[in-house]
Amino acid sequence: MKLTPARTGLFLAISALLAPSIAPAQTAASTAPSSQSTPVSTGTTAAAAPMQATELDAVQVQGEYIPEPMLLSAAVMTHVSKEDLERQGDSTAADALQRVAGISLNHGRYVYVRGLNERYSSALLNNSPLPSPEPLKRVVPLDLFPTNVLQTIEVVKTYSARMPGEFGGGTINLSSAVIPEEAFLDFKIGTGGNSETTFQAGLTHYGGGDSDYFGYDDGTRKMTAELKQAIATGNRITPGRDFSSEEVKQIARSFTNAPLNLLQATDSIDPDFNGEISMGNAYDIGGDARLGLVATAAMKNSWRTQLGVQQDGAVEEGSMAVQSDHEFMSTTNNATINGLLGAAVDWDGHRVGLMTMYVHDTDKETRSSEGYSLLTGDNVRDDTTHWFEREMINTQLTGQHAFGEYRDLTVDWRASHSRASRDAPYEKGFRYREDADGFWQHDASQAQNYTRFSQVNERVDNAGVDVSWRLPTEREIKLDFGGAWSDTERDAVSREFRLLSLGNLPFYERYQRPDYLLSDYNISQGYLTLRETTGGTGAAAYDASLETKAAYIEAESQLTGTVRATVGVRYEDATQQVRPIDLFGEGQPLPTAAPLENDYFLPALSLTWNFAENQQLRFGASQTIARPQFRELAPQQYLDLDSDRLVIGNPFLVDSELTNLDLRYEWYFDQGEYFSAGLFYKDIEHPVEMVLNGRSGSSWQQSFINAPAAVVHGLELDFRKYLASPFDWLGDSRLFLGANYTWSDSEVQVDEGDVTYTLAGNGRPQSASELVLDGSRMQGQSEHLANLQLGIENPESGSQATLLVGYASERINARGINGYSPDGIVVVQPDYMQEPGTTVDLVLKKGLKLWNTDVTVGFEARNLLGEEYSEYQEFGGGRADVMRYDLGTSYSFEISASF
Repeated sequence: MKLTPARTGLFLAISALLAPSIAPAQTAASTAPSSQSTPVSTGTTAAAAPMQATELDAVQVQGEYIPEPMLLSAAVMTHVSKEDLERQGDSTAADALQRVAGISLNHGRYVYVRGLNERYSSALLNNSPLPSPEPLKRVVPLDLFPTNVLQTIEVVKTYSARMPGEFGGGTINLSSAVIPEEAFLDFKIGTGGNSETTFQAGLTHYGGGDSDYFGYDDGTRKMTAELKQAIATGNRITPGRDFSSEEVKQIARSFTNAPLNLLQATDSIDPDFNGEISMGNAYDIGGDARLGLVATAAMKNSWRTQLGVQQDGAVEEGSMAVQSDHEFMSTTNNATINGLLGAAVDWDGHRVGLMTMYVHDTDKETRSSEGYSLLTGDNVRDDTTHWFEREMINTQLTGQHAFGEYRDLTVDWRASHSRASRDAPYEKGFRYREDADGFWQHDASQAQNYTRFSQVNERVDNAGVDVSWRLPTEREIKLDFGGAWSDTERDAVSREFRLLSLGNLPFYERYQRPDYLLSDYNISQGYLTLRETTGGTGAAAYDASLETKAAYIEAESQLTGTVRATVGVRYEDATQQVRPIDLFGEGQPLPTAAPLENDYFLPALSLTWNFAENQQLRFGASQTIARPQFRELAPQQYLDLDSDRLVIGNPFLVDSELTNLDLRYEWYFDQGEYFSAGLFYKDIEHPVEMVLNGRSGSSWQQSFINAPAAVVHGLELDFRKYLASPFDWLGDSRLFLGANYTWSDSEVQVDEGDVTYTLAGNGRPQSASELVLDGSRMQGQSEHLANLQLGIENPESGSQATLLVGYASERINARGINGYSPDGIVVVQPDYMQEPGTTVDLVLKKGLKLWNTDVTVGFEARNLLGEEYSEYQEFGGGRADVMRYDLGTSYSFEISASF
């Protein structure tokens, strides 16, 4: 059992506070229930029967304007309502969350909470964990969740014992569409574009033809029968002992050629398109039972072109110097199909529901980069085509039950089965080298053409039960207890093949188009020979698993008329393992480490002091953990498309342990209006940081380490206010003002003698100061985050105009490399920095009545200032632009109708 002295101190302190919280009151003065108490758990409140009237001498009403999620929860949290989602016009959960205080977005899909990167945040769907289709992350990319299938989003920033123990920056709970009160049918259709993409020049490739538009391959990218049969033998596909030369030629000829190898330039990229339909109804099915049904489906197709600069460099003579410099163009076509089906039955304080969500998201990328390569000493051009198909299916069965005359006992249970996959067939790469006369030629002897097939499959089974019992005591006491079980299984495999010249490629063939060069004729003549290079950069495959078992108990009580306390502890036992697989039995040593088998007692305390009308002060203290992600542990190399860098895992990582403190003041001065100010502090043992691991070919490779320790602390301010419109001609409109600001600071702590364990060291200790400088900021932490919303809206007609402004200051994307000299530590590679900058968005909506139908016309403009993506290295006055390109301004037009 793992229980360090530091953890014991906080645990005992919280446990000591449990005793007075459950002691019976000496007087009957507090028998009147506070408005902050919750008779049943979330989701059953609507089904609870009304309580009988009781005659009281006096009733003190507190918290009139505090919204229910904030009133009923003891946690510091942010609630994003359906109204907020509609006002902001965001299409995905990731987009919506970047408006929340203390949150920033990375690459449009991963959420950073309070200066901690995405690995420290977890995502739940209706309180159940989710699988991830990403090979580089266990965390779920939140761009997978369109807002049309969501009802609310809650960002919980303080831990409670009923939540999963993996809690760092926060937990994001997505709530799916609820059962309707009455029948509805909604349609939406839209189009749009981007100033850098739509009707501009771009790149594409034929691929699978028309079906690519919907994100489904028509079989063009399907692995051929010849290749499948060869893989099934379990042998490396190379001429020699296991395969004859003719057999290998037959396999090579079976590869799809021209549709995937030939890049095509286009003068005009098509506009974006999206469509959506939602419907629902409710039926009386006898007695007081009611059946509700809801369904929604949507599709989206969008294009984005990136035209920019990519540089590699190193510190030379005390200054950052550019060593390789490339210009690139990349055009990505994204196609998303999603749907949700839900059904629920309500009767006499009980509800049972069944929900299935389906998301299919595909990126088809065509890319070409050109420039000087220090490694080859030549000008080179790399052409690549990619197809990344992500899919997730989540099925949940839930129940909420309230028992007793006053619904004093509630039971919530859930069971879910989820599957996620990522299929990347025919990842193609092709390199040309500029000759002395300025012509591009392919040098197949340099092994710079490749074909890769990779796949990731993940399954998550989950079950849990939460029981809430309002004790029959004079003092109001609520006891919560329950348990949860989760089992995650992942398998991943990557196969790589190259067509190489063994020195007999005719001179004129080197100048052919790639589809001509890789033709059946050249393969049959033996000019090019297929070689499987799988496993040359780490394990070719791995299996991973994580099983957690948990139980908790939590007590909540109104200590005084204005002070409410919640105290609890969670016991969580987990076994996590990543097993590299030697596909060919070649006996190559694969870096492995023992499974991570740990159990923890995780205490949590929260106090709420409702010291004035609609004002309260919250305090929270807890201890939590953060486990390494599968990808961080797996010694298998992948290309991270977001950064265009190679990433390989480190099997010697260990769990991170966190101590969390929060203090927040909240003032709710009217319905939907508030001001809050909060302080937070986190102490982290063994935080995981991404570092440069050295070069792999012509590219830098990244890996992961456990830094010795780190702290992060900061301040959050959040404000929302509605004002009467000064414009009479706008009718019953109101002005809306929302603003939040977060200042945070972090510090990685490295003492003399601290060590860390790297993949390159194969589990041997290495001085931590070589990889992380003492006092440096944590990876992903921005010192300043700010959001501003200004708008005017008419709730009756659904019309609105909202200006959205967001800012995030620079942050570290990856650690650099340090070295030693007689004078001390020398920077070899500076940290990779990113500067998100300022974004300005405009959302306009107009409600109309056409043919007795409610119609809404919408217009959105994103990134009006044209902020660019910028990742760079700076040192000694020199700078290298690791990745820089224009994001452009995006526009969209939509029309929706409700029947």
